[in-house]
Amino acid sequence: MYNLVHRIYNKELLKSMTTYTSYRALRPSNLCSPQYRHVLLLLYWPVYGFVFWFAEQVWEPETFHTMYCLLDDRIPFFEWFVIPYLYWFVFLIGTLAYCLVFDVPAFRKMMHFVIVTYSLSLVIFFLFPNCQQLRPEQFPRDNILTRFMAGFYAFDTNTNVFPSLHVVGSMAALAAAWRAKGLNKPLWRAVSLVSAVLISLSTVFLKQHSVLDIFGGLAVSGIGYLLCFRSKK
Repeated sequence: MYNLVHRIYNKELLKSMTTYTSYRALRPSNLCSPQYRHVLLLLYWPVYGFVFWFAEQVWEPETFHTMYCLLDDRIPFFEWFVIPYLYWFVFLIGTLAYCLVFDVPAFRKMMHFVIVTYSLSLVIFFLFPNCQQLRPEQFPRDNILTRFMAGFYAFDTNTNVFPSLHVVGSMAALAAAWRAKGLNKPLWRAVSLVSAVLISLSTVFLKQHSVLDIFGGLAVSGIGYLLCFRSKK
């Protein structure tokens, strides 16, 4: 009985170890091999970054459509949402890096989701130039978080807000985390869901986005989910 249990344990241990992808042997010469060609999907990020920079800093549309709804006036500025707003970078990059190492199929799906949704967002930015005018002229409180937001406002433009890329990126990480081996447990699923919700809420409580931008991000994410994550069944 002991030997049987021991063999089963070793078999399961070996199975779990095979989910780990080592990149020690990765070289430019074998980058296009079946083992590593998924890494090429990461090349989308610099391409996207350049096009987004062009849309933000170079391209000057004749008019911008202001994103606003009555609910925006009901939402107060609350500086503590800086924490989940910045945590977005950890959530998105961390999930992508985890999948790259421990679940390559989930990594592929997540990157396909990103490519579809972020490209669609760029198309919207060019065809429907938009902005928001929700930032407070004066902060209700003076503390380190409001001072940070003052500097962040000076750095970040108020254009190209619909759909919210914070929402789209959160949905990409959420969908991948719910499927990735090791993260698809109830506890981690709950953590991922709460993270995505708080990040999305932070965009409106920091007056970085209109509520409309959240719905736009969810709509774009729905398209990405149907194309990249939903099973053929």
